[in-house]
Amino acid sequence: MNPPQIHPPTEVAPQGTPWHTLPPEEVLASLQSHPEGLSEAEARDRLERHGPNVLQRVSGESWLTLLWRQVNNPLIWVLLASAGLAITLGKVTDGLIVLAVVVLNTLIGFVQEFRAGKAIEALTRMVPENATVLRGGDKVTVPSSELVPGDVVLLASGDKVPADVRLLAGRNLQVEEAALTGESVPSEKSLAPVAASAGIGDRTSMAFGGTHVTSGTGTAVVVATGGATELGRISQLLSEAVDLQTPLTKALATIGRYLTLGILVISAVLLGVGLLRGYGVAESLLAALTLAVAAIPEGLPAIVTIALAVGVQYMAARRAIIRKLPAVETLGSTTVICSDKTGTLTRNEMTVQALWTPSGAYSLSGVGYAPHGELRRGEQALDAPPEDVRELLVAGALCNDASVHANHGSWELTGDPTEGALLVAAHKAGLKVVEWRARQPRVDAIPFESENQFMATLHEDGQGGRQLLLKGAPEVVLRRCEPRDGFDAGTVHAEVDRLASRGMRVLAVASRAFPASRDRVQPEDVAGGFQLLGLEGMIDPPREEAIRAVKACHAAGITVKMITGDHARTAEAIGARLGLLGEERAVTGAQLAELDDARLRETARSSNVFARVAPEHKLRLVRALQHEGQVVAMTGDGVNDAPALKQANIGVAMGITGTAVSKESADIILTDDNFASIAAAVEEGRRVYDNLIKSLAFVLPTNLGLALILIVGVAFFPILHVAGAREPLLAMLPTQLLWINLVATVALALPLAFEAREPDVMKRPPRHPDAPVLSGFVVMRTLLVAVLMCAGAIGLFLWEYHTEAARSGHEVAVREAQTMAVTTVIMFQIFYLLNCRSLRDSFLRIGVFSNPFVYLGIGVLVLLQLGFIYLPFMQAVFNSAPLKLEALGLCALVGALILPVISVEKAWRSRHARHEQGSGPRLAPRLPRRATVT
Repeated sequence: MNPPQIHPPTEVAPQGTPWHTLPPEEVLASLQSHPEGLSEAEARDRLERHGPNVLQRVSGESWLTLLWRQVNNPLIWVLLASAGLAITLGKVTDGLIVLAVVVLNTLIGFVQEFRAGKAIEALTRMVPENATVLRGGDKVTVPSSELVPGDVVLLASGDKVPADVRLLAGRNLQVEEAALTGESVPSEKSLAPVAASAGIGDRTSMAFGGTHVTSGTGTAVVVATGGATELGRISQLLSEAVDLQTPLTKALATIGRYLTLGILVISAVLLGVGLLRGYGVAESLLAALTLAVAAIPEGLPAIVTIALAVGVQYMAARRAIIRKLPAVETLGSTTVICSDKTGTLTRNEMTVQALWTPSGAYSLSGVGYAPHGELRRGEQALDAPPEDVRELLVAGALCNDASVHANHGSWELTGDPTEGALLVAAHKAGLKVVEWRARQPRVDAIPFESENQFMATLHEDGQGGRQLLLKGAPEVVLRRCEPRDGFDAGTVHAEVDRLASRGMRVLAVASRAFPASRDRVQPEDVAGGFQLLGLEGMIDPPREEAIRAVKACHAAGITVKMITGDHARTAEAIGARLGLLGEERAVTGAQLAELDDARLRETARSSNVFARVAPEHKLRLVRALQHEGQVVAMTGDGVNDAPALKQANIGVAMGITGTAVSKESADIILTDDNFASIAAAVEEGRRVYDNLIKSLAFVLPTNLGLALILIVGVAFFPILHVAGAREPLLAMLPTQLLWINLVATVALALPLAFEAREPDVMKRPPRHPDAPVLSGFVVMRTLLVAVLMCAGAIGLFLWEYHTEAARSGHEVAVREAQTMAVTTVIMFQIFYLLNCRSLRDSFLRIGVFSNPFVYLGIGVLVLLQLGFIYLPFMQAVFNSAPLKLEALGLCALVGALILPVISVEKAWRSRHARHEQGSGPRLAPRLPRRATVT
């Protein structure tokens, strides 16, 4: 099959005239298209000819560049210099092992950075980008990648323009074109052609791919796709690269620089000590360089990258797509979550819960779009709706543009959620809407307009006459109603207030007779003469999982704030049910606008529910919280949320209802638009950070312990005269130190990236984002374990050497003693790894088998160490010797001493933490949390 033909940029029509200079009908003719759009067959044919509507990603870095970056750092140059010097001095085996360390760590870094970059790209592609087009006159949604020249697309506020298009129709259409022009003020669009010389920013009859519709609606025809678009031309000049640098990796890089500097100084001192004690120049140089190689945790960057990449994958599995890698670690320090209400904290399924007619009040059970419910009057359940209730429900279902259909036991809505609630209410009361719509077909309608606040529809009444139905805001409908039995305006207004106080949105429904001879409704026909049928009160109920997630966030020291554009009473009702609101009232946007910055910060700190909030209010609230020292996560789904999403420490966009603008402004995209997924992402962020600290607490003692073993040997062990030559006595040879450093990082440290989360991970206060990575705990633990490791290895070395030297001679004794020392360190590492699975408690609390990779790593390391001890070629390379079973048991016993020592240390720290709890400074200013929800 031939590859698709990719056309060059299509700035002009086939006859050479720029698209923006042609009237709409000529553009359609040039593209051989129609106002109804292309047929499916035409679209498929053009897709094969023009190729997909995607921008080819130009990799900013080739694999050679990635590989070079792993080598081009001072640490690697030190290692390479060490290897070269060792080979020059005749220590070929030592030099080759140093090179092996360099090669292995370079490959680990390269593979993980390459895979992490690909993973981020793949996860970003999981976020769907669709376009609404006309195909043969039918409105359909297709992936933007399948658009072709000639397609007629529909644009609305919040949409990302999917390709370069020429406008055919529009209403108040404005497009933000900063991606192309750098001008942040939206451009007003019109249908009139413009001069051929007009620049991109002045081509008002065009909209360009990659820009965003900020207001209005429009219809347009696609004139260029993919690389042929204006954005495609710019994209070809750019190279993109995945930035894996995060605050944590920067901190670790700083630590690495200080460690490197310190170790180089100590290496220089060690070189001098060796020369003073009578070491040869070659031996002294090699010992100093080996110290640097053994003590620097060169495997740590690879561990960090793997841990973050694993976190990205885990979060994706929990419905949170990470667009920006730093968000993984920032989540762990989140102190405030500012959440939208609709669809995030609530079900986004408007539900009619209360009915009122002049004969009385009724309730309707059933959550959301559930197919069944129960109609009640007081405590009495009704088998069928009374006549006036039936009239109210039927009218609400007929004066309605939505539709619902059953799907696997639930209803799926097409249309406005409010209108969907009216339809579902009729179904729950046992009315068959399809039959009523067939019995009373619609003749004409006045659609809903925000300035009118009502909708009117004209129907056949099934008896040869016609009926005009009116649905809208109660105050608007009541003005058009005439008195009838049971009708009292004061009573109706009181009922509206009662329902609104419960957080409900209230709609009034009315009807009037209409002349059978007329087919059209005029504005004057809805001016009066209606009879009120009743009221329907509805609310978007909170998600049960959101209620649980809010409680979990409160337990984790995270304050949840609800910021919504809805009415204050609705916000208060939902806030109370979520456990966000006590006795105080919601704060409105109008109230926020009157506050100065100081009072705003106080209000942002003390209030948890904000209603009728405009975009500028959201932005001010986020900034106020950040000024108070909070780490803020902000959710949003609309164009108006984009500024606050960008300002927040973590911007969270909705993957289902979110606009392209909000998604591109966010760090995280929720694939299910559910607040519970935010809490899950915070939990995963804390787990990732915990595992990084566990890896740090494991790796650093190993490196320091090896350095101490080498320092003790060079500084204090005797220089023996063997066969007429001077030979320094060392507990480990440089190659053996490198063996430990090589295999332990790979086999034992990496599995910690997959460690299960601690049981109390969501019961701790958030960590401060500026808290040092090398905390006092990590430093003290490093010193404690390193000293124990050094003491155990050197003690067994001396015991074995002096025991065996009298029996078998120096050469056999030193080889066996060094092999025991290496094996002892390996055993220390294995048992210490089990301790590092939880830095606070016994690893039994998180589950013995919750992380099988730990035991896989231990198994691999044991096999490698057995090869080190017993395989002849390994013995030749590393100067090791076979050990008896008793010697192996002794190594394991000494290594296991780390278990009770660290257990005592954990117990002491736990008691100390309980003693200090509540007396120390908080990580962030305290924010109010509400009582748990029952």
